[in-house]
Amino acid sequence: MDAIFTSGIFMSFFIALLLFTKRNKALTDRILAVWVVFIGLHLLSYYLYHLGFWEMYPHMVGITAPFPLIHGPMLYLYTLYSLRNDTKLRMVDYWHFAPFLLGYLSMFEFFFFYSAEEKRLVDHGEVDDFALSTTIMLIGFIVSGLSYSILAYRLTWKHKRKIDDNFSYEEGINLDWLRYCIYGIGIIFFTATIIIILREGLGVQFSFNADFIFYTLIILFIFYIGYFGIRHQDIFAHNTDVIKNNPSLQEKYKKSGLREEALQLGHRRLLEFMSSQKPFLDPKLTLSGLANALEMSPNQLSQIINQQEAVNFHDFVNRFRVDEFIRRAMQNDNFSLLAHALDSGFNSKSSFNSIFKKHKGMTPSQFLKSGRMGGN
Repeated sequence: MDAIFTSGIFMSFFIALLLFTKRNKALTDRILAVWVVFIGLHLLSYYLYHLGFWEMYPHMVGITAPFPLIHGPMLYLYTLYSLRNDTKLRMVDYWHFAPFLLGYLSMFEFFFFYSAEEKRLVDHGEVDDFALSTTIMLIGFIVSGLSYSILAYRLTWKHKRKIDDNFSYEEGINLDWLRYCIYGIGIIFFTATIIIILREGLGVQFSFNADFIFYTLIILFIFYIGYFGIRHQDIFAHNTDVIKNNPSLQEKYKKSGLREEALQLGHRRLLEFMSSQKPFLDPKLTLSGLANALEMSPNQLSQIINQQEAVNFHDFVNRFRVDEFIRRAMQNDNFSLLAHALDSGFNSKSSFNSIFKKHKGMTPSQFLKSGRMGGN
């Protein structure tokens, strides 16, 4: 356990150092750097407590007690500014840290007016002067952690809808890595909530130190961030600028004023253009690019696709790519499936496989095998 804690603490400060010294830092880099510093201090404080330092130096008691209240806001702000162009926090963002600061304010008397012996008695539970304050912070931790995890996930979900409305690809602009981070933090908060309810609410006595579960998950999360930062630079880069100025169009097209006749005419033009010109062969095809080729506005094209095809732009374009792949693969089996996929407009093997299975319900090889057998 000592090795796990020391490596987790080291990794926290190491990642923070990399982010603070990074050239051309984005706001998200600074937010993440500050966040992992707090995580490192939180781990260090608990590790010192585990080693008995609080018993030897009672003035360390409770020094990081409000820290759990900062993780939710940091997750939310990191997610929020992964989707914005801002270079600094807005004034309203600082209000997210009010519970964290109030936690320290509630402990002001304890920090500055209690003697070492009194702090030791509080730590041992022999004095319950701060029982109410501790309970409020525990409840605040549960509410904050779960609420901010949900809010952060909603931001990535809205981002996913923007991508599907405006792009025929996801590579380089999706936030799957961030969703995984949110899942991880959500699991940590949920686990801590269960432990707190069982131990503090129902009086369950664990035969082991249940806190180790919570802190071990935090350490694993830190290693995940470190691994992702090395393997996928997206987590430390501002790669979402391409969609910043492309809002979701699903609400706007409802007020566009296009009548049924115009929708049907535009739909026929769209299908003819897709069949004759095959713009979907461009792996980087976007809604605005296709709209320009058709000499209509992106808003109108989005309305036509959504109302006439009942799908978003991403699914509409990739349906043509799937059909093109099938046509090419059935006519010529001298090339690999990946070669046919790339020639059909897909730009990676992973996206091709997932999109094909979504549209056809089976893998490309399974589909072609069943098709050829059926043809025989």
